[in-house]
Amino acid sequence: MERRNFIQTASLGAMALSFPKLPAFLKDRPMGIVVHSYWSRWNSKADSKKYPAFTNAIQLLDHCHQLGAGGVQVIVNGWSTDFAKKVRDEREKYGLYLEGSIGLPKKAEDVLKFEQEVINAREAGAQVLRTVCSTGRRYETYHSPAAFEELKKTALASLQLAEPVLRKHKVKLGVENHKDWRAPDLVNLLKQVNSEWIGVTLDFGNSMALLEDPMEVVQTLAPYTFSTHVKDMAVEEYPNGFLLSEVPMGKGILDLPKMVELCKKHNPSGTFSLEMITRDPLEIPCLTNAYWETMGSVPGSDLARMLQTVRQHKYPGGLPRVTPLSTDEKLALEEENIVACINYSKAKLGLV
Repeated sequence: MERRNFIQTASLGAMALSFPKLPAFLKDRPMGIVVHSYWSRWNSKADSKKYPAFTNAIQLLDHCHQLGAGGVQVIVNGWSTDFAKKVRDEREKYGLYLEGSIGLPKKAEDVLKFEQEVINAREAGAQVLRTVCSTGRRYETYHSPAAFEELKKTALASLQLAEPVLRKHKVKLGVENHKDWRAPDLVNLLKQVNSEWIGVTLDFGNSMALLEDPMEVVQTLAPYTFSTHVKDMAVEEYPNGFLLSEVPMGKGILDLPKMVELCKKHNPSGTFSLEMITRDPLEIPCLTNAYWETMGSVPGSDLARMLQTVRQHKYPGGLPRVTPLSTDEKLALEEENIVACINYSKAKLGLV
């Protein structure tokens, strides 16, 4: 862990740097697409001729290649060896990267299945996998300090079961800040695991739901980051707190060029993958007692700062909502948003 501690300490000096808008060393690395960007289209039951459902990784690779994306992050679950080889062939044909999204073993008898999924992902060309440690958002799933402490214990146990498999097959695993871990919680978890094979899948916007400043989250987690979920965020007041939405890049409040460059400085070989989920805004009920059941250590200044941010950044016309749309309209808007983000990443982030 000494190397990580050194990197993290060194990063403090980098925080004060003034970054250029288009870093030259970020060129020639196209942004990929996370499968969850296709919230409506992935395994859709809708009978849409214009936007047919994606039901497997090969279909997703084909489509993302057509959009000019650099790769995909896709769920690896139940793949056969033969299918993994077909995914590899398709990926190699297009010259795309592939990352897997995988579940953790909860007990010893789950390790065999976990290992087979790691093997299949590696066969397909994945060198990095993404995972989550919780079953849901912290403020919706855990209702006491004891419940959240139990999550910390089970997460550590799962990662300790996974680590020998990852080390054996030389595959890295990134734990996402999935509206569960605040950045210091996640760093502490990684220090307990103490493995070069386990790091972070850094989501640029999720931690706003836990009242964290998104740039501070990137500054804290970038030294540990293997992969990313890149997104832009918009906010809006509501009686119990605020609403939070992914919006097309450049229309939200995040400093994406600076975030991308900071990640790249710490991990020059890292990938940048779009997670643009087109859906109704999420409710962040930070003014309710229930929200604070596991957040007792969070200072009131974080709440005040977030509410000030919300009030200072009103989204023109209000946050977008998909509930009033027809199925085809939802699918069309989803595709439009993804294309807009890919175009922005090429024009403004140098990810081309």
